Amino acid sequence: MSHEVLIVFAILGGAAVLFATNAIRSDIVAMLVVVSLLLTGILSVQEALAGLADPVVVLLAALFIVGDALVNTGLTQRVSHMLLRAGGDNETRLILLLMAAVAGIGAFMSSTAAVAIFIPVALTIAARADINPRRLMMPLSVAGLISGMMTLIATAPNLVVANVLRERGLEPLQFFSFTPFGILVLIVAAVFMIFVGRSLLGSGEAPKAGEAPSILQLAQTYGLGQVTYLRIQPNSPWHDHTVLRLDFEQSEILVPFIVPGGDFHWIRPTTPDTVVVAGDVLPVIGSEKAIAAITATADLEPVSIEDEQRRAALQHVGVAEIMLTPQSRLIGETIQEVGLSLPEDVTVIAVRRRGKPILATTPDIQLDFGDALLVAGRWSDIMRLCQDAANVVVLTVPQEYKDVAPAARWAPRALVILVAMVAAMASGIVPNVTAALVAALLLLATRCVPLDRIYTVIHWPTILLVAGILPLATALQNTGATHLISTQLVNLVGDLGPYAMLAVVFLVTAMTGLFISNTATAVLIGPIAVDTALSIGASPYAFAMTVAIACSAAYVTPVSSPVNTLVVEPGGYSFLDFVKVGAPLMLLTMVAAVALAGIIYF
Repeated sequence: MSHEVLIVFAILGGAAVLFATNAIRSDIVAMLVVVSLLLTGILSVQEALAGLADPVVVLLAALFIVGDALVNTGLTQRVSHMLLRAGGDNETRLILLLMAAVAGIGAFMSSTAAVAIFIPVALTIAARADINPRRLMMPLSVAGLISGMMTLIATAPNLVVANVLRERGLEPLQFFSFTPFGILVLIVAAVFMIFVGRSLLGSGEAPKAGEAPSILQLAQTYGLGQVTYLRIQPNSPWHDHTVLRLDFEQSEILVPFIVPGGDFHWIRPTTPDTVVVAGDVLPVIGSEKAIAAITATADLEPVSIEDEQRRAALQHVGVAEIMLTPQSRLIGETIQEVGLSLPEDVTVIAVRRRGKPILATTPDIQLDFGDALLVAGRWSDIMRLCQDAANVVVLTVPQEYKDVAPAARWAPRALVILVAMVAAMASGIVPNVTAALVAALLLLATRCVPLDRIYTVIHWPTILLVAGILPLATALQNTGATHLISTQLVNLVGDLGPYAMLAVVFLVTAMTGLFISNTATAVLIGPIAVDTALSIGASPYAFAMTVAIACSAAYVTPVSSPVNTLVVEPGGYSFLDFVKVGAPLMLLTMVAAVALAGIIYF
């Protein structure tokens, strides 16, 4: 064993210890690996820094932009709503649906891309169903890895082992030869995650610390109950009148928004010159007595609102809690005067003074320092208040704001671009990285992602982590360390039976894949496994398939696959979380793959 191999093993061991103990941030560990390989002369400068230009790293950066476009246009919310309708708030059903969706899509495109697309979907589901994101992110990454076991094109190692068979004059594996293995492993993994895996990841309750209140909770602190929705009838005296002329305050009610024609996709704030006509729906705030009175006198019809309509409305308008600063020019002004001083489409609904709520139907009350105001309006206008720090402080923005899709009208464009990217990846017309880069640029050009956000949406620690670990794979391969390990282990068990041999091949492949890319693992071990099968008279297809499945079973560490690395941050996982869940799951995958390979090929 050369001294270079010993040095690489020492660097590998040191990195593994630092990853496992979490003593230093993982991206810093990756950079230490690069520096160590440079200082010891194992790699040249070009080789050590090649990870920054690796297609996987560029692919990840582009996919972060794609993922932000899906959130920005509201596509992730729509997918999450579909899954929530199917799964309700049942965590088990949601995990099954999420894993099935990721594995199905990942069978025809990059598993990394599939997981990147579904991370914001899973986070939205976790928030809406009140589930701890830690219990969804790991099943998501597991399903992403298993998607590589579904079809010939799902991941590069499948193509590598198929080519190994072809080079030896054997019939190559077919497009769906992998599918039975992928389905079986997906079932095994889903059962494991539901009954064992998720319990290893923490409580099922979503973390409450720092959680913003909902609009309803915020309204209740100001003494406001549910909003009553009233439709203007054709014979109503309010038909074809301006808001200023109607003077809602005389009726002791507030109407912060107007829903033209009852279409909640076009809801708009109330302004004095807004004209209301028959068919418009008015969200009304006030006492039951006041609402009953105007319902009768103004010929208004109460209407019920569906959840979908409410969600559509909240894409445009909302509420927030603000407070006047000690130097605010608004101190001493009445509620009516303050309303004129705020952005055009922002309305004061209520005031809370020393804990006591005061409805804004009494507009002559003068405001004082320390008063908290509940305001309503367009989200963009509400957030403009943050820029007026000299006069107001935005205290609370409700949790519904995080679901607002600023570029919702561009959702069809984003969907077309996403479908085109998936089709390009699945067909192989262009490399995955090319498809993702083109998609990212098109999403920027079509305003699905603002240009000023492209550097903030990319998670740079993840990029540096992957870019720093890739050179270690080069060092293992260049020094012959990987070939040394693989050859020795396979030779040691060459006399065992075929099932034992398959199990050893699986373990050797899976363990090697923890430290180098799965493609490099398939390149190194695929020929050895097939040649070993031919030498002992066993089916080379069983051994080739076992190598392919093991290459995708990289569950055990956060750096063994970009798929795992992607979920570290949103899931809040440590190195040991992957070990606790991944190690038993890898063994279960081995049992399933070896058993099925024996049934099909022996």
